[in-house]
Amino acid sequence: MKRMFARALLLGPAVAMALWGPALAFCTDPARPGVQWDRCVYDERSLVGIDLSGASLRSALFRRTDMTDAKLEGAVAYRAKFISAVLVNIDFDKASLGEADFTSADLSGASFRGADLRRTRFFRATLHGADFTGAHLRGADFFSADLSGARWTDGKHICAEGSIGQCR
Repeated sequence: MKRMFARALLLGPAVAMALWGPALAFCTDPARPGVQWDRCVYDERSLVGIDLSGASLRSALFRRTDMTDAKLEGAVAYRAKFISAVLVNIDFDKASLGEADFTSADLSGASFRGADLRRTRFFRATLHGADFTGAHLRGADFFSADLSGARWTDGKHICAEGSIGQCR
């Protein structure tokens, strides 16, 4: 019995390294369209103007990261965290952002055309002039978010100045 327990302890880290090792290796890959950065940490970085179109960013962390003018068209960033990030004029068109967290992020001028934003959090986010044309917003939370000047899902309605938490 003791021998079986000792083997299980020895196999645990080896199995964990086999499962996590390849994913971590991708985190050192250079930024490019289609890159796989699942579960990678890019907190407090400058990724201004970066092109991550079609990238896989599941559960990646971009807290306090500057991604101004970045292109993430068609990216898959399920459960990614963009907390307090600067995402001015970012292109999230047709991206899959379900359950992503944009708490306190600056998304002024961001484009979410045709994006999947189901159950996404925009707590206290700045969304001045953002474009949600054709976006899927079921369960998205805009608590205290500033939607002034944002274009709503129908592509026609522009949120009134002072629209906090909901588009008026």
